[in-house]
Amino acid sequence: MAEIIQRDGTWAFDGTTVRITPGLHRSVPLFRQTYGEIAVPLEAVAGVVYEPERKRGRLRLRLREGADPLLQATGGRLPDPADPYRLIVDIDRSGVAEYVAEEIRHALLLDQIPKEPTKAYLLPGPPVPVSVRSSDGTVSFDGAQVRIDWADTSERVKRATGPRIVAVGDLVQVEWLPNSGYEDGFMRFVTRETVFSKLPPEKDPYALDLWGSTRRDLLTALVATAVTARLPHPSTREHERDNGEFADRPRRAASVPPPADHHDVLLRRLRELGELHRDGVLTDEEFTMTKAAVLRGFR
Repeated sequence: MAEIIQRDGTWAFDGTTVRITPGLHRSVPLFRQTYGEIAVPLEAVAGVVYEPERKRGRLRLRLREGADPLLQATGGRLPDPADPYRLIVDIDRSGVAEYVAEEIRHALLLDQIPKEPTKAYLLPGPPVPVSVRSSDGTVSFDGAQVRIDWADTSERVKRATGPRIVAVGDLVQVEWLPNSGYEDGFMRFVTRETVFSKLPPEKDPYALDLWGSTRRDLLTALVATAVTARLPHPSTREHERDNGEFADRPRRAASVPPPADHHDVLLRRLRELGELHRDGVLTDEEFTMTKAAVLRGFR
Protein backbone atom coordinates (compact mmCIF):
# COMPACT_ATOMS: atom_id res chain seq x y z
CA MET A 1 0.00 0.00 0.00
CA ALA A 2 1.37 3.39 -1.03
CA GLU A 3 -0.35 6.27 0.76
CA ILE A 4 0.07 9.98 1.31
CA ILE A 5 -2.07 11.96 3.75
CA GLN A 6 -2.17 15.74 3.43
CA ARG A 7 -4.44 18.54 4.57
CA ASP A 8 -5.63 18.76 0.95
CA GLY A 9 -6.64 15.09 0.90
CA THR A 10 -5.42 11.51 0.85
CA TRP A 11 -4.22 9.27 -1.97
CA ALA A 12 -3.94 5.54 -1.37
CA PHE A 13 -2.83 3.00 -3.97
CA ASP A 14 -3.20 -0.74 -3.36
CA GLY A 15 -1.89 -1.96 -6.71
CA THR A 16 -5.23 -1.95 -8.53
CA THR A 17 -7.03 1.24 -7.43
CA VAL A 18 -6.06 4.82 -6.62
CA ARG A 19 -8.41 5.92 -3.86
CA ILE A 20 -8.68 9.70 -3.64
CA THR A 21 -10.31 11.23 -0.55
CA PRO A 22 -10.71 15.03 -0.27
CA GLY A 23 -9.52 16.75 2.89
CA LEU A 24 -11.93 18.33 5.34
CA HIS A 25 -9.97 21.55 5.81
CA ARG A 26 -11.74 24.78 4.85
CA SER A 27 -9.10 25.35 2.16
CA VAL A 28 -10.44 22.34 0.23
CA PRO A 29 -13.00 23.56 -2.37
CA LEU A 30 -16.67 22.77 -1.76
CA PHE A 31 -16.88 20.94 -5.09
CA ARG A 32 -14.25 18.38 -4.13
CA GLN A 33 -15.74 17.83 -0.69
CA THR A 34 -19.20 17.38 -2.19
CA TYR A 35 -18.00 15.06 -4.96
CA GLY A 36 -16.45 12.89 -2.25
CA GLU A 37 -14.14 9.91 -2.50
CA ILE A 38 -13.15 8.67 -5.94
CA ALA A 39 -11.92 5.16 -6.62
CA VAL A 40 -9.89 5.24 -9.84
CA PRO A 41 -9.18 1.79 -11.32
CA LEU A 42 -5.66 1.39 -12.62
CA GLU A 43 -6.94 0.73 -16.15
CA ALA A 44 -8.36 4.30 -16.20
CA VAL A 45 -4.97 5.89 -15.48
CA ALA A 46 -2.78 7.24 -18.27
CA GLY A 47 0.00 8.61 -16.08
CA VAL A 48 0.99 10.34 -12.86
CA VAL A 49 3.49 13.07 -12.09
CA TYR A 50 4.82 14.87 -9.03
CA GLU A 51 5.60 18.57 -9.58
CA PRO A 52 7.90 19.94 -6.86
CA GLU A 53 7.96 23.65 -6.03
CA ARG A 54 9.80 25.78 -3.48
CA LYS A 55 7.25 25.58 -0.67
CA ARG A 56 5.02 22.74 -1.81
CA GLY A 57 4.45 20.34 -4.65
CA ARG A 58 1.56 18.76 -6.55
CA LEU A 59 0.66 15.22 -7.39
CA ARG A 60 -1.31 14.99 -10.62
CA LEU A 61 -3.11 11.96 -11.97
CA ARG A 62 -3.79 11.90 -15.70
CA LEU A 63 -6.69 9.71 -16.83
CA ARG A 64 -7.22 8.09 -20.19
CA GLU A 65 -9.48 10.00 -22.53
CA GLY A 66 -13.06 8.79 -22.23
CA ALA A 67 -12.53 7.00 -18.90
CA ASP A 68 -14.17 9.53 -16.59
CA PRO A 69 -17.58 11.19 -17.08
CA LEU A 70 -16.46 14.09 -14.84
CA LEU A 71 -13.63 15.01 -17.19
CA GLN A 72 -15.90 14.44 -20.18
CA ALA A 73 -18.61 16.72 -18.78
CA THR A 74 -16.29 19.51 -17.66
CA GLY A 75 -13.92 19.31 -20.61
CA GLY A 76 -10.87 20.28 -18.56
CA ARG A 77 -12.55 23.51 -17.45
CA LEU A 78 -12.64 22.79 -13.72
CA PRO A 79 -10.63 25.40 -11.82
CA ASP A 80 -7.31 23.94 -10.73
CA PRO A 81 -8.12 23.90 -6.97
CA ALA A 82 -11.36 22.00 -7.70
CA ASP A 83 -9.60 19.30 -9.73
CA PRO A 84 -9.95 16.06 -7.73
CA TYR A 85 -7.00 14.50 -9.54
CA ARG A 86 -4.53 16.97 -8.08
CA LEU A 87 -3.13 16.93 -4.54
CA ILE A 88 -1.18 19.73 -2.86
CA VAL A 89 1.80 18.23 -1.04
CA ASP A 90 3.85 19.86 1.75
CA ILE A 91 7.50 20.12 0.78
CA ASP A 92 8.60 17.87 3.66
CA ARG A 93 6.42 15.07 2.22
CA SER A 94 7.81 15.28 -1.30
CA GLY A 95 9.65 11.97 -0.85
CA VAL A 96 6.37 10.21 -0.04
CA ALA A 97 4.69 11.86 -3.03
CA GLU A 98 7.47 10.65 -5.33
CA TYR A 99 7.11 7.14 -3.90
CA VAL A 100 3.33 7.06 -4.51
CA ALA A 101 3.81 8.32 -8.08
CA GLU A 102 6.53 5.73 -8.73
CA GLU A 103 4.36 2.89 -7.43
CA ILE A 104 1.52 3.89 -9.75
CA ARG A 105 3.88 4.20 -12.72
CA HIS A 106 5.42 0.81 -11.94
CA ALA A 107 1.95 -0.82 -11.82
CA LEU A 108 0.97 0.80 -15.13
CA LEU A 109 4.09 -0.63 -16.74
CA LEU A 110 3.69 -4.04 -15.12
CA ASP A 111 0.03 -4.38 -16.14
CA GLN A 112 0.72 -2.85 -19.57
CA ILE A 113 -2.16 -0.40 -19.28
CA PRO A 114 -2.74 1.24 -22.70
CA LYS A 115 -2.87 5.02 -23.02
CA GLU A 116 -5.39 5.05 -25.84
CA PRO A 117 -8.91 6.46 -25.30
CA THR A 118 -11.37 4.07 -23.67
CA LYS A 119 -14.54 2.76 -25.31
CA ALA A 120 -16.61 3.04 -22.12
CA TYR A 121 -16.58 4.99 -18.89
CA LEU A 122 -14.45 3.28 -16.23
CA LEU A 123 -15.66 5.53 -13.40
CA PRO A 124 -19.34 5.80 -12.43
CA GLY A 125 -19.64 9.52 -11.68
CA PRO A 126 -21.70 10.84 -8.75
CA PRO A 127 -24.66 8.81 -7.45
CA VAL A 128 -28.24 9.86 -8.14
CA PRO A 129 -30.54 11.46 -7.27
CA VAL A 130 -28.54 14.68 -7.23
CA SER A 131 -29.88 18.21 -6.93
CA VAL A 132 -28.07 21.57 -7.02
CA ARG A 133 -29.36 25.07 -6.45
CA SER A 134 -27.63 27.58 -8.70
CA SER A 135 -27.98 31.30 -9.35
CA ASP A 136 -30.50 30.64 -12.14
CA GLY A 137 -32.56 27.88 -10.54
CA THR A 138 -32.49 24.38 -9.10
CA VAL A 139 -31.49 21.49 -11.33
CA SER A 140 -32.21 17.89 -10.32
CA PHE A 141 -31.46 14.53 -11.88
CA ASP A 142 -32.91 11.20 -10.74
CA GLY A 143 -31.18 8.96 -13.27
CA ALA A 144 -34.06 9.08 -15.75
CA GLN A 145 -34.89 12.74 -16.25
CA VAL A 146 -33.56 16.23 -15.63
CA ARG A 147 -35.77 18.86 -14.02
CA ILE A 148 -35.06 22.58 -13.84
CA ASP A 149 -37.08 24.83 -11.51
CA TRP A 150 -36.35 28.46 -12.24
CA ALA A 151 -35.43 30.98 -9.56
CA ASP A 152 -37.27 34.26 -9.02
CA THR A 153 -34.24 36.01 -10.48
CA SER A 154 -34.36 34.01 -13.74
CA GLU A 155 -35.28 35.77 -16.95
CA ARG A 156 -39.03 36.22 -17.45
CA VAL A 157 -38.93 34.12 -20.60
CA LYS A 158 -37.67 31.14 -18.60
CA ARG A 159 -40.16 31.55 -15.80
CA ALA A 160 -42.88 31.81 -18.43
CA THR A 161 -42.05 28.33 -19.75
CA GLY A 162 -42.38 26.81 -16.28
CA PRO A 163 -40.28 23.91 -14.96
CA ARG A 164 -38.24 22.24 -17.67
CA ILE A 165 -38.29 18.42 -17.66
CA VAL A 166 -36.13 16.44 -20.08
CA ALA A 167 -35.83 12.65 -20.30
CA VAL A 168 -32.35 11.16 -20.68
CA GLY A 169 -33.45 9.52 -23.94
CA ASP A 170 -34.07 12.96 -25.45
CA LEU A 171 -30.61 14.29 -24.62
CA VAL A 172 -27.66 14.47 -26.97
CA GLN A 173 -25.14 15.97 -24.57
CA VAL A 174 -24.59 18.38 -21.69
CA GLU A 175 -22.56 21.54 -22.31
CA TRP A 176 -20.92 23.05 -19.22
CA LEU A 177 -18.83 26.15 -18.65
CA PRO A 178 -18.03 27.34 -15.11
CA ASN A 179 -18.73 30.78 -13.75
CA SER A 180 -15.26 32.30 -13.39
CA GLY A 181 -16.32 35.32 -11.34
CA TYR A 182 -15.35 37.54 -14.27
CA GLU A 183 -17.49 35.88 -16.93
CA ASP A 184 -20.79 34.02 -16.58
CA GLY A 185 -20.92 30.29 -17.07
CA PHE A 186 -23.73 28.02 -18.19
CA MET A 187 -24.99 24.45 -18.24
CA ARG A 188 -27.05 23.58 -21.31
CA PHE A 189 -28.98 20.36 -21.91
CA VAL A 190 -28.83 19.75 -25.64
CA THR A 191 -31.68 17.71 -27.11
CA ARG A 192 -32.17 16.52 -30.67
CA GLU A 193 -34.66 19.35 -31.17
CA THR A 194 -32.47 22.11 -29.73
CA VAL A 195 -29.07 21.00 -31.03
CA PHE A 196 -28.94 23.99 -33.40
CA SER A 197 -30.42 26.50 -30.94
CA LYS A 198 -28.57 29.80 -30.75
CA LEU A 199 -30.41 31.24 -27.76
CA PRO A 200 -28.12 32.84 -25.15
CA PRO A 201 -28.04 30.92 -21.82
CA GLU A 202 -29.99 33.63 -19.98
CA LYS A 203 -32.96 33.09 -22.31
CA ASP A 204 -32.58 29.44 -23.22
CA PRO A 205 -35.17 27.32 -21.33
CA TYR A 206 -32.82 24.35 -21.60
CA ALA A 207 -29.87 26.15 -20.02
CA LEU A 208 -28.86 27.45 -16.60
CA ASP A 209 -27.11 30.80 -16.68
CA LEU A 210 -24.40 30.69 -14.00
CA TRP A 211 -23.71 34.20 -12.78
CA GLY A 212 -23.86 34.08 -8.96
CA SER A 213 -21.64 32.42 -6.37
CA THR A 214 -18.74 30.76 -8.16
CA ARG A 215 -18.33 28.33 -5.28
CA ARG A 216 -21.99 27.28 -5.39
CA ASP A 217 -22.47 27.32 -9.17
CA LEU A 218 -19.49 24.99 -9.57
CA LEU A 219 -21.63 22.24 -8.02
CA THR A 220 -23.71 22.12 -11.22
CA ALA A 221 -20.84 20.00 -12.57
CA LEU A 222 -22.19 17.23 -10.31
CA VAL A 223 -25.41 17.13 -12.33
CA ALA A 224 -23.57 17.53 -15.65
CA THR A 225 -21.38 14.55 -14.74
CA ALA A 226 -24.22 12.35 -13.50
CA VAL A 227 -26.14 12.95 -16.73
CA THR A 228 -23.08 12.48 -18.93
CA ALA A 229 -22.37 9.13 -17.28
CA ARG A 230 -25.78 7.90 -18.45
CA LEU A 231 -25.52 9.13 -22.04
CA PRO A 232 -23.93 7.10 -24.83
CA HIS A 233 -20.16 7.10 -24.56
CA PRO A 234 -18.43 9.61 -26.91
CA SER A 235 -16.84 6.76 -28.83
CA THR A 236 -20.32 5.39 -29.56
CA ARG A 237 -21.55 8.76 -30.82
CA GLU A 238 -18.51 9.14 -33.05
CA HIS A 239 -19.15 5.67 -34.50
CA GLU A 240 -22.80 6.57 -35.18
CA ARG A 241 -21.84 9.82 -36.89
CA ASP A 242 -19.26 8.05 -39.04
CA ASN A 243 -21.86 5.49 -40.13
CA GLY A 244 -24.75 7.93 -40.53
CA GLU A 245 -26.78 6.21 -37.82
CA PHE A 246 -27.40 9.18 -35.53
CA ALA A 247 -30.00 10.90 -37.65
CA ASP A 248 -31.96 7.67 -38.18
CA ARG A 249 -32.23 6.67 -34.52
CA PRO A 250 -35.84 7.01 -33.31
CA ARG A 251 -36.33 9.69 -30.70
CA ARG A 252 -37.71 8.60 -27.35
CA ALA A 253 -40.28 11.04 -26.09
CA ALA A 254 -40.30 12.13 -22.45
CA SER A 255 -42.99 10.33 -20.52
CA VAL A 256 -43.82 13.19 -18.17
CA PRO A 257 -47.55 13.51 -17.48
CA PRO A 258 -48.92 17.06 -17.77
CA PRO A 259 -50.64 18.61 -14.76
CA ALA A 260 -54.42 18.39 -14.50
CA ASP A 261 -54.93 22.04 -15.41
CA HIS A 262 -52.31 21.98 -18.14
CA HIS A 263 -54.59 23.64 -20.71
CA ASP A 264 -55.09 26.80 -18.63
CA VAL A 265 -51.42 26.90 -17.70
CA LEU A 266 -50.44 26.52 -21.35
CA LEU A 267 -52.66 29.40 -22.42
CA ARG A 268 -51.34 31.62 -19.63
CA ARG A 269 -47.72 30.93 -20.55
CA LEU A 270 -48.36 31.54 -24.22
CA ARG A 271 -49.99 34.88 -23.33
CA GLU A 272 -46.96 35.80 -21.23
CA LEU A 273 -44.63 34.94 -24.09
CA GLY A 274 -46.74 37.06 -26.44
CA GLU A 275 -46.45 40.01 -24.06
CA LEU A 276 -42.68 39.58 -23.86
CA HIS A 277 -42.52 39.53 -27.64
CA ARG A 278 -44.66 42.63 -28.00
CA ASP A 279 -42.61 44.47 -25.37
CA GLY A 280 -39.43 43.73 -27.29
CA VAL A 281 -37.93 41.44 -24.63
CA LEU A 282 -37.91 38.56 -27.11
CA THR A 283 -36.84 38.77 -30.74
CA ASP A 284 -38.91 37.01 -33.40
CA GLU A 285 -36.50 34.05 -33.39
CA GLU A 286 -36.45 33.80 -29.58
CA PHE A 287 -40.23 33.98 -29.41
CA THR A 288 -40.64 31.23 -32.01
CA MET A 289 -38.15 28.89 -30.33
CA THR A 290 -39.44 29.50 -26.80
CA LYS A 291 -43.05 29.05 -27.88
CA ALA A 292 -42.08 25.73 -29.48
CA ALA A 293 -40.36 24.68 -26.24
CA VAL A 294 -43.51 25.48 -24.23
CA LEU A 295 -45.73 23.53 -26.61
CA ARG A 296 -43.37 20.52 -26.51
CA GLY A 297 -43.53 20.55 -22.73
CA PHE A 298 -47.33 20.16 -22.80
CA ARG A 299 -47.61 17.33 -25.29
